[in-house]
Amino acid sequence: MKRKIEQENWIRKDHYEHFKQMDDPFFGITTNVDCTGAYRKSKEEGISFFLSYLYYSLKAVNGVEEFKTRIMDNKVFLFDKVHAGPTVFREDKTYGHALILYDEDVDKFMREARKEIARVQAQKGLVYTEQLENVIHYTTLPWIRFTGIRQPVVFGGKDSVPKIAFGKLFREGGRMMMPVSIHGHHGLMDGWHVNRHLELFEGYLNG
Repeated sequence: MKRKIEQENWIRKDHYEHFKQMDDPFFGITTNVDCTGAYRKSKEEGISFFLSYLYYSLKAVNGVEEFKTRIMDNKVFLFDKVHAGPTVFREDKTYGHALILYDEDVDKFMREARKEIARVQAQKGLVYTEQLENVIHYTTLPWIRFTGIRQPVVFGGKDSVPKIAFGKLFREGGRMMMPVSIHGHHGLMDGWHVNRHLELFEGYLNG
């Protein structure tokens, strides 16, 4: 479900009008997050660390309205819930696009996510499924401890989907850290909202 935002009374009206005129209105922030708790739990319980942090990221995303706001046909909408559109790596060194639906029930989320990942890994090509606006574009680069990343976007005001990338784990002061890069449409969100997501995300990872 989604509802239309009435722009005349919208607190971000001026910001939206300013940034929507730009060829590339996206901004990006890269930082490291402490994922010690989730990493330790995944090893102790034999569960997927990737699905663990993907779940916690989606949980945090759904706690920040600006990450659920999209531009569609020059109108702005707020979705009730957003899901994951991650890349899935294959043995042949290609990747495909998956659609993993967010569910607050972590066991159900992981069960359905494993099915979707297996489906994409068994096929070839990008494997686009239904094209949804209420997703986050996720990518994972577990080989690279990146300090910055540039994400592809569709110019001309046709792209407003946030993009989140995860990098290679590393140890720092006895903690497990992971690079995270977040790109968002500046007409819909600012650095404060990215920071709020990161606060929630790191809290869930170590809660």
